Amino acid sequence: MVTTFSRREEGFDLMDEIGVKRHLSALDGPFERIVIATGALEIEGAAPEKTIRAVGQQAMLDQFALNAVGPALVLAHAPDLLPRDRRAVLAALSARVGSIGDNHIGGWISYRSAKAALNQIVHTAAIELARTHPQSICVSLHPGTVATPFTENYLGRHPAVKPEEAAANLLRVMEGLRSEDTGGFFDWAGKPVPW
Repeated sequence: MVTTFSRREEGFDLMDEIGVKRHLSALDGPFERIVIATGALEIEGAAPEKTIRAVGQQAMLDQFALNAVGPALVLAHAPDLLPRDRRAVLAALSARVGSIGDNHIGGWISYRSAKAALNQIVHTAAIELARTHPQSICVSLHPGTVATPFTENYLGRHPAVKPEEAAANLLRVMEGLRSEDTGGFFDWAGKPVPW
């Protein structure tokens, strides 16, 4: 059985801390897999910056609120939904552009920084989760470039895959994860992404 939440269908808004808590508290676990599949490149019409000179305070705050703080709110409640006595996977969709070590072209400062923050949040949550759920695995996943409305204005530099293919790739990666992978950052092919 799959349980889903979305902003459009169930009113699950990652920018609403009380709403996140209400939605997640109403769930009956345990769940073998929890995937935080959220994010936005553009919020309120603010496109990714091409240079540091284009950074705006509100655009950056919005990126952090949605792409880092929102998933952190889910991660705060996730341990209550996972089994303590067997393997479970908790994954947050991140982005390769959130890798500090893999940044060779600059730009996209707010989005990059928010995803880098998400990676740190996931890594820290994995350390804490291991104390109470030793068989659970908590990771950041980069799905690759997926052909959706999210990326339609940014396609071209990287080949894009259909959402169904991206989902199948990530499910395969999650199936192959081991407990020692917890706290890591992996791409759609299961290869580690540098921090």
